[in-house]
Amino acid sequence: MGLGNLGGFFTNVITPLVLPPFQRFCMSPKQKPLVVIIEDDRSLAAALADQLLNAGLSTQVFHKGATALKFVGESYVHLVLLDPNLPDLDGLAVLDKIRRLSHSPAVIFLSAQREGHHVAQALEAGADDFVGKPHHPDELVARIRAVLRRSETAGDSRLTGNAALGTDVFLFNGAEVHPERLEIVFAGGKKRKLGRKELGILYHLHANPGVIISRHSLIHAVWGVHADVRSRSLDQYIAKIRDAFAGFGRDLDCFRTIHGIGYWYEPAPPPEREGKKSRRA
Repeated sequence: MGLGNLGGFFTNVITPLVLPPFQRFCMSPKQKPLVVIIEDDRSLAAALADQLLNAGLSTQVFHKGATALKFVGESYVHLVLLDPNLPDLDGLAVLDKIRRLSHSPAVIFLSAQREGHHVAQALEAGADDFVGKPHHPDELVARIRAVLRRSETAGDSRLTGNAALGTDVFLFNGAEVHPERLEIVFAGGKKRKLGRKELGILYHLHANPGVIISRHSLIHAVWGVHADVRSRSLDQYIAKIRDAFAGFGRDLDCFRTIHGIGYWYEPAPPPEREGKKSRRA
């Protein structure tokens, strides 16, 4: 489909998924990591929320496991701070349900039961860390940030699953993209390393030529269905891709931004062979 024929483009747009109410509710315009606090002690929960807010984190507080699980299951949550002694559910049961989610956030246990066997039980059940009560605010924030860093790295390495990437080399605007090596090879053998998200964007565009892809659809394909990613972040990765090709003398006329809608990619036709040219002449 050419750009000049946009009259019926709505039939070719990959429709974005509609986020459930909780998903819309939890999105932060400043993109702060969202920490869910599950703590039945209301005064402690409020103090924890203040500590994390002062540290630049976004928080949502719950005093029961069931309501917290509903929120976590329908939202993009980065980390759960979990008291194992809840009035309605056992903390290990809550952890097990979180680990069964398609998007499973990091979990830190916060408990007064700091004996070795309690710590070991939580970690073996899938907790990312364990902090004893009473806690030191600076230590708790440092541990949360450390776990978030590890989770981000692990999530980035799982991008292949989100974007349904193949391992075969494919062409994008005349350059070879090597998914397994995270690399683009330009003419003359010149190479440039790719980030996983850049690779995911290139692969999704390559897999959908001649189709207008909505911004939401591209975000969901690369970051995952439950990802809380703003368009500004996507724009930054698109700019990196354009700069990468421009740095090797390749324009991206085949890749257009359809303002207010999304993106459109149509590979250029392969160059004609010399034999065909000479016969025409």
